[in-house]
Amino acid sequence: MAERIVAVFGATGTQGSSVMDALLADGTFKPRAITRNPLSDAAQALKNRGAEVVQANLLDADSVKRAISGCECVFGVTDYGDAAARAQGVNTEEKIGKSLVDSAKEVGVRFFVWSSLPNLTKVTGGKYCHAYHFDNKANVEDYLKESGLPNATLRTGFFAENTWKTHCLRKSDSGFELTMPLQSESTPLQFTWIGHDLGPSVLILLKNYQSRQDEILGQTFHLISENVTFGNFAQALENAFGVPVKFKTAPKTGLLEIDDMLEVIAGMGMYGDVEIPDSRLLKLGLKFGTPQEFAESVKSRFL
Repeated sequence: MAERIVAVFGATGTQGSSVMDALLADGTFKPRAITRNPLSDAAQALKNRGAEVVQANLLDADSVKRAISGCECVFGVTDYGDAAARAQGVNTEEKIGKSLVDSAKEVGVRFFVWSSLPNLTKVTGGKYCHAYHFDNKANVEDYLKESGLPNATLRTGFFAENTWKTHCLRKSDSGFELTMPLQSESTPLQFTWIGHDLGPSVLILLKNYQSRQDEILGQTFHLISENVTFGNFAQALENAFGVPVKFKTAPKTGLLEIDDMLEVIAGMGMYGDVEIPDSRLLKLGLKFGTPQEFAESVKSRFL
């Protein structure tokens, strides 16, 4: 039987590494880690675990086509923070995402999973139109759905990993402070534990896209375990750590695209009134991780 190869973009990053972990642990598919630097320590670690590591750059469509040739499926994600992409304009993320879709269709990929976010310009009726990292991904999502390529989308919420990735959880004199610009203790926090939930959700979609097409193809799923508040999250961390964790409101960042995002979150949350958790993912067998479970799992990182 021919190998079932899945190309994973961002394989050494927060999202892609979660997908790689799930694929390697399950064994149904051969994961192909797509990276700009296959000689990096992170890429070599994946290779040592049994993954195929292939070089490609999303800014170079030809390299992408070569990298995904022979793949049955693709997990696609783009990084708005990538300096090379940002240097080419705020809409570059949309352009390379659409190019990735075109490349996947051209080489015969059979199923494409896209990591996305809502279009905040549309959601707010144009009031907040500078959250490019949201709108770009949403526009790629629309393009994918119109492409004719079998697909599914996973929309993420607030990354639990932001506690250390963006340093929003810091030690204080009495314990810790959970700090977010423009937010309050009562601000809705639509919680996504990427390391726990993203990889397994992608794996579920990959293993079932053929047999449960009506439930998966063309669907946009919300990968959010709980709709809590920043105050609730701080309390979960405090319960696990055994020391005080207080929420603190920080001022605007001064970055227009980030502050637009934060204004929307402070006003309505990232998604407003969507079903949380997504019953369609539960039906497919996903077991979400909770904020309390996350807090317990990371206390050794902080204490």
